[in-house]
Amino acid sequence: MTPLFISAYTLTNNLGQGIKASLYALQQGNGGLRACDFEDVTLETWIGRVDGLEEKTIHNAFDCRNHRLAKMGLEQDNFTETVSDIRMRYGAHRVGVFMGTSTSGILHTEKAYQNRDPVTGALPHHFQYRYTHSNYALTDFVRQYLALKGPAVTHSTACSSSAKVFASAYRYIQAGLCDAAIVGGVDSLCLTTLYGFNSLELISKDPCQAWDINRSGINIGEAAGFAVLEIAKPEDKGIALLAYGESSDAYHISTPHPMGKGAILAMQHALDKAKMPASKVDYVNLHGTGTRSNDASEDKAVTHIFGTQTPCSTTKGWTGHTLGAAGITEAIFSALCIKHNFMPQSLNTQKVDPTLNAHILLETHRQPVNIVMSNSFGFGGSNCSLLLGRL
Repeated sequence: MTPLFISAYTLTNNLGQGIKASLYALQQGNGGLRACDFEDVTLETWIGRVDGLEEKTIHNAFDCRNHRLAKMGLEQDNFTETVSDIRMRYGAHRVGVFMGTSTSGILHTEKAYQNRDPVTGALPHHFQYRYTHSNYALTDFVRQYLALKGPAVTHSTACSSSAKVFASAYRYIQAGLCDAAIVGGVDSLCLTTLYGFNSLELISKDPCQAWDINRSGINIGEAAGFAVLEIAKPEDKGIALLAYGESSDAYHISTPHPMGKGAILAMQHALDKAKMPASKVDYVNLHGTGTRSNDASEDKAVTHIFGTQTPCSTTKGWTGHTLGAAGITEAIFSALCIKHNFMPQSLNTQKVDPTLNAHILLETHRQPVNIVMSNSFGFGGSNCSLLLGRL
């Protein structure tokens, strides 16, 4: 597989706006989870909330929390200016947009439903599903904001959504349908995911403790991340997508295969595409949700591929589970690990479950990192593993 150069990237989440905020937090061990203070939610849990979205406004039909977060993300790290250069180089019609989201702007719909006409039940006249809640709405917003006219695709495959955009963009570029791609994902807090995951008894009352003997579930976060992918040229130096692997185990609508069969397939496919032995991978960024079944399943998969010595950790103890934005969030975290030569601890994990065997980092390690496997495994067995490395 020909590597794709990741020529630019940006990330906004509860750790702050822009790459520097996330890098500082990861290196210092400063998590961003807080006791739930979102809307009128009464759940006892922790969330990864981005400050300032309530005060933001988009002055057109796209205005909703999800697009406010997307816009905030696009404004960081000179990303929009970089895309402008890309657009000038290739042409607006030759740059694709591939976005991942799980619930898009559903909060806007929730609010519209709360304010429906008490007699007729009609939703408020200003509510426009197409521009806010539709899964394509995010891609449409980003495409218009960046003035691009190439192929545009939304992936909504739960927690693997913004990892699978890398695979989709690669196929489009290889097919000659575009010369470069903007990939990313945005998911924002809403009532549906908070109360929905709580109904599944997956929400934890404590900060996420993945792989811990006392782990009790997930925390929900929100994030916006974007990256530029181009075919790598000999002179390019930096981080690249070396390969991807995908699978669909379809074992259960909300529980992974207990032996990690789908996860094994995704990771092995990525290694096979890169023609790389597992021993070459320096660090695995785990999906690592903190639920008992997910961690146990991923542990079996990771140790099957890598054994018990390859360093692993999950970064959801910093951000919470950002759902449709988890793939891009953790791909960018992985790029930062490679660029700055460190492997972050699995924050909040104190005592690793003795029934699990992966080599979980309880402290941040600073050492050369050249290749990282980043895992994103979604509901319904939608699995995607990204292999990132140096050029």
